[in-house]
Amino acid sequence: MARRSETKPDGTADGVQEPVDIDTLELDAEAAQDIAIARKDEGKPEKATHALASMLGPAFVAAVAYVDPGNVAANLTSGAKYGYMLVWVLVVANCMSVLIQYQAAKLGVVTGKSLPQILGERMGTTGRFLFFMQAEVIAIATDLAEVIGGAIALNLLFGIPMLLGGCIIGAVSTLLLLFQGGETHKIFERLVIGLLLVITFGFIAGLFMDPPNPLEVAEGLIPRFSDASSVLMAASMLGATVMPHAIYLHSTLVNDHFGKGIDRPSVLEMMHGSRIDVVWALAIAGTVNIALLVIAANSLYGIDGTDTIEGAQHAIMQMLGPAIGTIFSIGLLASSLSSTSVGTYAGSEIMKGLLRVKVPMWACRIVTLVPALVVLAFASNPTEALIIGQVVLSIGIPFAIIPLMRYTHDREIMGKYADGTVKHIICLAVCAVIVLLNLVLIVLTVMGKA
Repeated sequence: MARRSETKPDGTADGVQEPVDIDTLELDAEAAQDIAIARKDEGKPEKATHALASMLGPAFVAAVAYVDPGNVAANLTSGAKYGYMLVWVLVVANCMSVLIQYQAAKLGVVTGKSLPQILGERMGTTGRFLFFMQAEVIAIATDLAEVIGGAIALNLLFGIPMLLGGCIIGAVSTLLLLFQGGETHKIFERLVIGLLLVITFGFIAGLFMDPPNPLEVAEGLIPRFSDASSVLMAASMLGATVMPHAIYLHSTLVNDHFGKGIDRPSVLEMMHGSRIDVVWALAIAGTVNIALLVIAANSLYGIDGTDTIEGAQHAIMQMLGPAIGTIFSIGLLASSLSSTSVGTYAGSEIMKGLLRVKVPMWACRIVTLVPALVVLAFASNPTEALIIGQVVLSIGIPFAIIPLMRYTHDREIMGKYADGTVKHIICLAVCAVIVLLNLVLIVLTVMGKA
């Protein structure tokens, strides 16, 4: 067998560029075969595969956006005002979220790029700037809900003034962001997932103290509205459930999950892992959202003052006991810290992809934090600001999902992994439902009926 030719560090042999070294390819093939035989002798698969557990995590980080304080406000208000009537909205929205988040993950896995990056590559300068501006408004509305929710939680737990509480939430969430990216990214994921578990326990504990009637909950699965205000509430719940910034971010998370120097699974392995990741993560988030509405419908329906988070927490303490009220507040605090960190992370990636500039994370934190602190300083009813923020999020959803569905169907971008006709039709139907509901919301708001 011919010996392997010697090469210099610059890839040349004796000063001549070497196009293809057949001997090298042959030796590499033999080495791979030897490894496969050795693995087979040890009872292992001939080709190394990645454990499913190593691919889980990105969807759980994205799912935190689906259980932020905006969800708490929207779902508690819905349950306290309309009972179980809008349970179906959460179920439908969660099913849409599973499809949408998987599409975002798939785009990132196949292309190795984020949705904002691909948008930035295909838009002119003006288009990129305008798209960034609407995305930044969405980011501000997102942080509004998360910081206010955390300030309310600190006020309920420790009596800390709202403005000071907002500053504390901003500072602590910035510390969490120090672990984002690079070698410490897995630590960031674990911290966020840990907070997600606290959120889950904090928000479903009340169900065990006062279990609802299953038949009444099932009646809430029948699609219907009662008045224009219920449509506004449904749009707010949709905005809180299908989160635009989570769509932008998920396509980044699946790639950041595997840092530099880490062996990545194959595309098929990552797509399979992403499906499981998304289903489990959003099953947890969906359960939390439905639990919040059911608790309000079962224990708070018709009680005055439950249209605010503070009023709902006091009612929970009266109806279910101080312990459950405290656990609820802890869940709200965990929700705020985790979701505001993820929201700032998303804002940074949106800016990097669309404007092609990498801004320090602390700067992104300040841009979205300041408006929330202003609201805390001057708003008479912070919970109302949360609901309005969720409506803004709902209006921003089409700007995220329409490009996503278009790109995942584009063979130029996705190659053989592009969506088939049937799946693309389903995706378009989901887009149509969301856009239609948002148009109804805008019309009702302009007419003053919402």
